[in-house]
Amino acid sequence: MPKHRIKLTVAALAISAAIGGAYALGLPAEATTTPVANPPAAVATPLPAPIPAGYPDMRSIVAANAAAVVNISVSGNRKTSLSDSGLPQLDPEDPFYQFFRQFRGGLPQGNTPVRGQGSGFIVSPEGTVLTNAHVVADANEVIVKLNDKREFKAKIVGIDKASDVAVLKIEGKQLPTVRIGNSKATQVGDWVLAIGSPFGFESSASAGIVSAKARNLPDGSYVPFLQTDVAVNPGNSGGPLFNMRGEVIGINAQIYSRSGGYQGLSFAIPIEVAMNVERQIVAHGKVERGRLGITIQEINQSLADSFGLSKPGGALVASVESGSPAAKAGIETGDVILGIDGQSIENSGELPAIVAAKRPGEQVHLQVWRANASRNIDVKVGAFSEEKLASADTPDIRQGRLGVAVRPLSPQEKRDANVSEGMFVEQASGAAAKAGIQPGDIILSVNGQPTGNIERLKQAVSSAGKKAAVLVDRGSNRLFIPVDLG
Repeated sequence: MPKHRIKLTVAALAISAAIGGAYALGLPAEATTTPVANPPAAVATPLPAPIPAGYPDMRSIVAANAAAVVNISVSGNRKTSLSDSGLPQLDPEDPFYQFFRQFRGGLPQGNTPVRGQGSGFIVSPEGTVLTNAHVVADANEVIVKLNDKREFKAKIVGIDKASDVAVLKIEGKQLPTVRIGNSKATQVGDWVLAIGSPFGFESSASAGIVSAKARNLPDGSYVPFLQTDVAVNPGNSGGPLFNMRGEVIGINAQIYSRSGGYQGLSFAIPIEVAMNVERQIVAHGKVERGRLGITIQEINQSLADSFGLSKPGGALVASVESGSPAAKAGIETGDVILGIDGQSIENSGELPAIVAAKRPGEQVHLQVWRANASRNIDVKVGAFSEEKLASADTPDIRQGRLGVAVRPLSPQEKRDANVSEGMFVEQASGAAAKAGIQPGDIILSVNGQPTGNIERLKQAVSSAGKKAAVLVDRGSNRLFIPVDLG
């Protein structure tokens, strides 16, 4: 069964409290009451049990920060499309709404009421609140409710969909605030704690550990997510993720789920990304980011062997946009970016976030691996246009030569793919099929050698040795696929 990524929205919950009656104790008729001369002293409230040695003090974190974590309620309207299925119009909060939208097509055309809930947290005593962009998108009214039951109508200061961060403002003074930490200092295995309003249950806490850092998600976002196993559910969106010093290190934003609820994988936006967005929105009303104009992908062991790297690491350049800052600086397809401004790039997901944090016009120094040698290239950063992350699963490849049936591209195919040359894959078998090369792919190069005709493709494969990095164009993506030629 495929996994579905669910961005966290919330369904409204109606909670009714059952009221129980007290039991009366009947006394025998002959029993009488006798006054007590010295009634017992009032029983003292028991002290909290001490925290066992070696366990994190999450109790203090919740006590210190719950007041600054808010519940966010939104209402608005969203346009829906006409459906041929003849389905009745459903409320978005109805569990069947997502089912019919996914499996039965659109919904009847018109404006559908949208009501939802999420979480957020106060970062300034004057009422600046951070949450997820998807929590308040399409909202006509946003209500922020504090832990002490006070409610405020919030103004949306700004929304940044690229990072999924929104900045709200409520009118208040000396409001409780959270402390901002540093996600970069957090290590895999560290304890973390989330506070939010899952399913509308306000001020709920859940805990777990950091599972991974700088995690890339299939949406191609530049955000290097923190992955945790903290129980996060619809309604936790926009809530804070704390370290054991009681500092916010992330904003809970997404989950992976087959059911729509928590199944062990939750993702948080690093707090540095969110605070950079907040500063720019408050100061300038918009967010500016740097860009290089490249498509990158992860380096695995097979690709590392193909490019002569001692170990997997860095960001492999799958394509360079014509006229982009990277192209002007001389970055080429097949380069591996190992570092930027002296900071090493261990995995490709780290690079887009670092570049995005640069100001347009700023110069960066890249350490690049090309033709089995390292070199330094300076690039003047351009204005943000989301860096694309190529994604392709490359299975374990064990034997065989390339094994493709190819033909030259037609003029129309060249125009559609925006390439000047390449070979169209009609059939794939053997090593190519095992590596993930598919019919319809366009082979552009093998180990950096262009493959504009069948002879050049044969020559490139014959000189490749045991490993080949095959650059293919697939739809709108370009990516390197490592092939073991045996």
